[in-house]
Amino acid sequence: MPVHAEESLKTSEHGQKQMVLAVKTLPEMMPRFKYDSGLTFKYPDAIRGLYVTGHSAGGSKFSKLVDYIGKNDLNAMVIDIKDDWGNITYKPEDPKSPYSGIGKNYIKNPSEMLKTLEQKQIYPIARIVVFKDTYLAKAKPQWSYKEGSKVWVNGRGESFVNPFLKEVWDYNVGIAIEAAKMGFQEIQFDYVRFPEGFEKRDKILTYTMGDYANIKMDNIQKRVKAVTDFVGYAREKLKPYGVKVSVDIFGYTATLPEAPGIGQNFSKISENVDVISSMIYPSHWTSYFSIAKPDLEPYKLVNAYARLEKQKLAQLKTPPISRPWIQDFTASYLGSGNYRKYGKVEVEAQIKALNDNGIKEYLLWNAANKYTANVDYTP
Repeated sequence: MPVHAEESLKTSEHGQKQMVLAVKTLPEMMPRFKYDSGLTFKYPDAIRGLYVTGHSAGGSKFSKLVDYIGKNDLNAMVIDIKDDWGNITYKPEDPKSPYSGIGKNYIKNPSEMLKTLEQKQIYPIARIVVFKDTYLAKAKPQWSYKEGSKVWVNGRGESFVNPFLKEVWDYNVGIAIEAAKMGFQEIQFDYVRFPEGFEKRDKILTYTMGDYANIKMDNIQKRVKAVTDFVGYAREKLKPYGVKVSVDIFGYTATLPEAPGIGQNFSKISENVDVISSMIYPSHWTSYFSIAKPDLEPYKLVNAYARLEKQKLAQLKTPPISRPWIQDFTASYLGSGNYRKYGKVEVEAQIKALNDNGIKEYLLWNAANKYTANVDYTP
């Protein structure tokens, strides 16, 4: 059953106001017939999109990004609807929405935003960060992992919620359904995984395995099954809304049978989505593919990855669209000699490498939403 999430203010023993998330079951949200948002978008010849934060989508930068797309061969936006901290980036217009008390006012008028995208025929994709969710982990500690008496946080101060729990699935699927109702044509799930390095923590942290507790598998396979099951479940629940379902996945997972700690199996996830978006930023690789410093060789890295991915997808009965994330930022944090300044040449090199391997779709990532000018997006 989908969950009904509400916020209320509760006074702590120290007299501070704390936000408490109450979760209630809702009646089945699946409509009998296909839902019509009232907006019409045509799927482009191939998606060529860029990432947009909630703040950018709701601020002055939005019109600049719309203009930028209009002047180039881009045609899509991936917009944060649930961000990296678990914030829902808009306030639902319907006061009966299960999420009406949770949303932030980053995107002040999502309906108007989507109408603008419809007018410009910019394909809208809703990004929903799933299991990395500091907000929900604090609100519902029993849905997270505990280290002693406290909710576990990683080195960046972020918390995750537990992919084994159906309540967590339904919380996120409910947000995806709202995005589909608004008119988004695709739901892109990100952080569909356990925390990095979880294989070193799974015996240390306190958490429940829910329905997976009694399955006769080792913990690695249980994690893979839970992540894969969530993706299939979400896709099934979203079918009546006519949206595509995509998943962001670490690029290196395509090089392994599966990533043991985080629960990502490239082939199994790919079998349950319409689009697979591997994050193949050259800066994020170590010396894979016999490339000592991948950030210095964007064409070579992307070309090597694309060849490998093509082989893996060819083994599936119904392979998804491949639409990788590529790099439009400079990774100076890698240190002198290990990175290069990314601009027109480097972005085009990645696009050409994809193109040379028959991959026509891609997404550009820049966390600040500052994209390189004068790029040839269709070489």
